[in-house]
Amino acid sequence: MGPTAATSAPSLRARIDAALARRGVTAALKAVILALGLFPVGWIGGALVFDPLLLGANPAETIVRTTGERALQFLIYSLAITPLRRITGINGLIKFRRMLGLFAFFYAALHLSSYVGFDRFFVLDEILKDVVKRPFVTVGFLAFLLMTPLAVTSTQGWIRRLGPSAWTRLHRAAYAVAALGVVHHWWLARRDFVWPSIHLVAVVAVLGWRVLDARRRRIRRKRDGRAA
Repeated sequence: MGPTAATSAPSLRARIDAALARRGVTAALKAVILALGLFPVGWIGGALVFDPLLLGANPAETIVRTTGERALQFLIYSLAITPLRRITGINGLIKFRRMLGLFAFFYAALHLSSYVGFDRFFVLDEILKDVVKRPFVTVGFLAFLLMTPLAVTSTQGWIRRLGPSAWTRLHRAAYAVAALGVVHHWWLARRDFVWPSIHLVAVVAVLGWRVLDARRRRIRRKRDGRAA
């Protein structure tokens, strides 16, 4: 093969992007994400039906903890899409961000429902007392409130209604949700801080990249403005 053919061969990044542009590939990957995303709740449901002891001595606590951790993890995955897309240049990754974000909301809703049902047995007075008096509940509830409009407005229709700029500003609240989620998880941990620490490092990394990227963009705009 001559040098011209070698230099004209598409890069790995271009080949991955071209593959992600195919509907069949994207659909297959989304099916994989769907299966992996539903596995935790499927495992919990199966354990409740066939053998609750698989969930440990306190199944309710296991359900609350597991759904909360999955909510934070899927939120981190969704926030990591933009840095990965910018760093690798693989723009097709953006197709999976909404799905990951919706899984985060799904597990956050399950987490809240499990707490309301298993911990407080749907007693409104007890729930309100927790929100006021227990900081980790307050933070978690605030994170869910911030998350709800992000899930509702995640569709293309809402992007058109709000406009891209306003929609982008609104969805920056996802970073605040992630920070609140880390605080909530850390305060909930009693002895084992392994996963709270991992989540803290991941969120700090994503937020740090966001700050540095915004700074680089401002410097570039100033440089381009002076050059013009």
